[in-house]
Amino acid sequence: MTAAPTRTGGFTTLGALSQHAVTTLDANWEHDHTVPSRTLYPHQWSWDSAFIAIGLAHVRPERAWRELASLFRAQWADGRVPHIVFNPALRVGAYFPGPELWRSTDAQGAPAGHTSGLVQPPVHALAALLAYRRAPEPVGLTALHQLYPALVAQQRYLADRRDVAGDGLVCIVHPWESGLDNSPAWDDPMAAVPAEAAVMRAYRRHDTAHADAAHRPTDLDYARYLAIVAAYREHGYDDRDLADNQPFLVECPLFNAAYGAAEHALAEIAALIGADPGPHRARATQITEALVRRLYDPATGTFQPRDVRAGRLLGARTVLGLTPLILPDLPTRQADALVVEARSARFGVAARMDRPLPSHDRTAADFEPLRYWRGPSWLNIGWLVRRGLLAHGHPDLAEGLRQSMIGLVAGAGCHEYFHPDTGAGLGSAAFSWTAALVLDLLADEE
Repeated sequence: MTAAPTRTGGFTTLGALSQHAVTTLDANWEHDHTVPSRTLYPHQWSWDSAFIAIGLAHVRPERAWRELASLFRAQWADGRVPHIVFNPALRVGAYFPGPELWRSTDAQGAPAGHTSGLVQPPVHALAALLAYRRAPEPVGLTALHQLYPALVAQQRYLADRRDVAGDGLVCIVHPWESGLDNSPAWDDPMAAVPAEAAVMRAYRRHDTAHADAAHRPTDLDYARYLAIVAAYREHGYDDRDLADNQPFLVECPLFNAAYGAAEHALAEIAALIGADPGPHRARATQITEALVRRLYDPATGTFQPRDVRAGRLLGARTVLGLTPLILPDLPTRQADALVVEARSARFGVAARMDRPLPSHDRTAADFEPLRYWRGPSWLNIGWLVRRGLLAHGHPDLAEGLRQSMIGLVAGAGCHEYFHPDTGAGLGSAAFSWTAALVLDLLADEE
């Protein structure tokens, strides 16, 4: 196994850590949005911008609203919010796969600028609400008024176009839509996607030029990713007949938990701006009920993705299964079971944590501590799980997780992700959502 990188950083005061996070965000600011990373990810990413706005609200509130507004300017006519908005000022080849592969401007209803055709977990309504709470100023209330119709359209797109099974949940059509690109959760449905690793000889991967290839998805993974994109693109990113045209169709616990949490957040936003919160509350209840009915596995006491094509739950025990805790109306039985899962040897959440929260069951045979979403620890997922623990009455566990996450950044800096045993920094060394979310975590010290 490749040796873990040496830990760097070593911030000795919370003030120094906070300043480092602000400096990271400032360095990654790009005129109206924040890039996740100047090296690995030089464009705008959808759920990155949501998490970034939460942190910016503490230190640069005007930028928080510009962050969200810039993303939603790229919203498609059908309501989808693309997972990448490409910066036209960057050269061709600055990122792979770039706009030349997506060809979004050929699709009906796409914006004039180049984007991807995929989406990511809809955490944006929650981000907007939290940004307002962090900086409850008149400009924030005005921003909520302006964003509300776009946030509603985003939810409507998912409800109308992505409920493939007609069961109240939405499908993702690509692992990239989950945010957890190469999670072991996707191994079985990905294995059914016909592709050959040799396809990648025709391309130059951007990610492996900036990070160790042993830490990234494999060439076979990427060949399958491109095959799924091609299938979607060749049908004009049209969501009609997905069951006939898309090789990957999965109901993801995280994506659907975010979908439900968005309705809860929209209910609060509606009340703030004088709209009717009732329909949002009703939809939130329906989504939670569908999530429990479709994705909860009582045999394992956790939530698991459902492969819609195969008609079965996918058995990998990943951190995806813990994320429905963010739903405030998750029934007590399921919430209690998830706390047991979180505290197990698989994930190790405790009031005093010895190791970071991993992205995959650390007792599993296919646990990989260095490879992207197959083991490493990520701040955005820990942040979501902590929020869920607080919502369901476990402040001691939430505090243990908070201290663990702050310790990761204090020890290694604002890395993209972290070794789940040693805490060493992995991926980009100056990653924006890590900086933003550690600012949010540090704000609870005050």
